[in-house]
Amino acid sequence: MGSICLRWPADLACPAVLLQIKNMVKLIHTLADHGDDVNCCAFSFSLLATCSLDKTIRLYSLHDFTELPHSPLKFHTYAVHCCCFSPSGHILASCSTDGTTVLWNTENGQMLAVMEQPSGSPVRVCQFSPDSRCLTSGAADGTVVLWNAQSYKLYRCGSVKDGSLVACAFSPNGSFFVTGSSCGDLTVWDDKMRCLHSEKAHDLGITCCDFSSQPVSDGEQGLQFFRLASCGQDCQVKIWIVSFTHILGFELKYKSALSGHCAPVLACAFSHDGQMLVSGSVDKSVIVYDTNTENILHTLTQHTRYVTTCAFAPNTLLLATGSMDKTVNIWQFDLETLCQARSTEDQLKQFTEDWSEEDVSTWLCAQDLKDLVGIFKMNNIDGKELLNLTKESLADDLKIESLGLRSKVLRKIEELRTKVKSLSSGIPDEFVCPITRELMKDPVIASDGYSYEKEAIENWISKKKRTSPMTNLVLPSAVLTPNRTLKMAINRWLETHQQ
Repeated sequence: MGSICLRWPADLACPAVLLQIKNMVKLIHTLADHGDDVNCCAFSFSLLATCSLDKTIRLYSLHDFTELPHSPLKFHTYAVHCCCFSPSGHILASCSTDGTTVLWNTENGQMLAVMEQPSGSPVRVCQFSPDSRCLTSGAADGTVVLWNAQSYKLYRCGSVKDGSLVACAFSPNGSFFVTGSSCGDLTVWDDKMRCLHSEKAHDLGITCCDFSSQPVSDGEQGLQFFRLASCGQDCQVKIWIVSFTHILGFELKYKSALSGHCAPVLACAFSHDGQMLVSGSVDKSVIVYDTNTENILHTLTQHTRYVTTCAFAPNTLLLATGSMDKTVNIWQFDLETLCQARSTEDQLKQFTEDWSEEDVSTWLCAQDLKDLVGIFKMNNIDGKELLNLTKESLADDLKIESLGLRSKVLRKIEELRTKVKSLSSGIPDEFVCPITRELMKDPVIASDGYSYEKEAIENWISKKKRTSPMTNLVLPSAVLTPNRTLKMAINRWLETHQQ
C-alpha cells in the first residue's frame, strides 16, 4: 500500500473511523454452482457472468442473483479462463484452453461465433474494446489477436517475445490496449496492432491489469492521462500513469506500489467511478483501496482458498470475488457509510510530524511491519521521531539486526516523506518531476520514456553516467525532447489554481 499520510485528530477516536469502514461493505450472497475453481467473473448492467475450470460459464440476474434459465453455457472442451461482456451487455465472450474464443447471446444463451486462435494455443484472456467493435484474445504462446466483433473475422495478429499472455485491458478511449505476460512485461498496442511500448513491470510475472475509466487530468491538444493498475507474482499491485497523443506518442510512468498482500496477487479491478481499486490474492484475501489516497479501506477474508478474480458492477456498488474454493461472493457497499468514511478521512490532518505513537503503530501494521510495533513503542517513536530515523538509529538505538528489515523500514519512511510532500502541495503527480519532486517548469522526455524537469535530468545524466532515474538502466540516448503538451497542461493547471 502507498504510504498513509493521515493523523487521527484528538477529538476523533481511531475505532470510530475503523467501525465506519468495517460497516462500509457486507457480504450479501454466495454463489456455489461451479464444480471446480472459479477463474473469472464479469458484470454487465443487469447480469453477472462466471466461468470455471469445470468448462462452463454461468449467468445470474443482478435482481436476485438467480441463475438464468439458459445457464450454464456449454461448448468449451477444457477449462474456461476468462469471460467478459460487450459494453452493451448483449454479447458475452469466453475463452478456453481449447484454443477458442466464443461469443454468446446473453438473452437466450445461443452461440454467435466460435473464433479459433490461429496458432491453436490455449486462450487465457479476452477483452472487448469500449466501442464494441473489436475483441482481443491472448494466448499461452504469446500471440494476441484483434478480432472484428461484428464480422467475427480476424483483423490483426501480433505476439510478444516471451511468456504467455494472461492479462489485457483497453484504455477508456479505446485508442490503445495493454497486455500482460507471464514473464512480467506490460506491452502496449495501438488499434492497428502496432507495438507502442514494452517494459518489465513485475519481475515474477503479471497476472492481471485494469484501467480506471476516469482520466487523471485533462490537458490541451488531446493530452489525456489514465491510471493503470497491474498485479503479479511479486505480491504487489502497481499503479501507472499513462498518456498517449498522436504527436508525442505513448508514455507509461510508474507511480506507486500498493502493499498489503503477503502472497502473489492474482486479480485487480477499478470501480466504475475510479474511486476504488480491489485486488485478490493467493493469501485468500481481497483488499479494497481508496484510489486517491492509496489507503486500505477494507480487507475481506471470506474465501477459503486463493482469490482468482474480482470485478465491480458498472452501475451499482456491487463487488464480485471468485476463488479456487469454487464460490463467488457478492459484496455490497453502503454509499452513505462510504461517503462518511471519505469525509472523515478528508478531515484528518496530513502532517506525519503530528502522529502519536499509536498512529505510528497503525502505519507499521499497514506496511506489513507489525513485528516492529513493540520495538517502536518501547522507544517512544512518534511521527516526528519516525521521519528522523536513519539506518544508524535503526541499528544502534532500535537494535533491528536484519539489514533487509532496516532497508525496508527506510524505504517506507522515504515513501512517506514523498507522499506527505505531494499531498501537502496538491499538485497532480504527473506534473511533478521524479527527481526533484517539484512542479515541472520545462518538462522534457528522456529516452526511458519518462518526463523530467530539463535542468534536473541534465544534471542527473552528467553525474550519473546516463542511467534512468526511474529504472536505473542505462539510457539508450542522452537526447531530451521538449514535452510541450505537458507544459501546456501544467500552465493551464497553474492558471486555475493560482490566486
